[in-house]
Amino acid sequence: MPPSLVSEAKGPGPQIAGFAEGGFRIDGDVYRSALLTPIGVAQWDAPVLAALVEADVAALLAIDPQPEFLLLGTGGEVARPSRAFVDALEARGIGVEVMDSRAAARAWGVLRAEQRWIVAALLPLQR
Repeated sequence: MPPSLVSEAKGPGPQIAGFAEGGFRIDGDVYRSALLTPIGVAQWDAPVLAALVEADVAALLAIDPQPEFLLLGTGGEVARPSRAFVDALEARGIGVEVMDSRAAARAWGVLRAEQRWIVAALLPLQR
């Protein structure tokens, strides 16, 4: 079952304030790995990147309107998800932007400040 996204009522959605305990400080809470939409954040039991499938990010793909793209933070270092994962999202019209999780967290803040309708999946900084 996909995680439920905690409703976020202010500004450009969940705000990533920094890094803590191998994860992310988001709106005052610490998330080891997280799923973010413009309206909420959820703790995520992230699989290893090689095992990532479309169903793992289903909660992100269900928002309306459909997101422009998924910002995928791959952990402490940049790595590529499987081609099948990228193809599945692209078949839905959703691009996949891949970077390490620290860079993805920073990009989230910039892109949401621009009111871009995006989603993010951030794998933990350390396994």
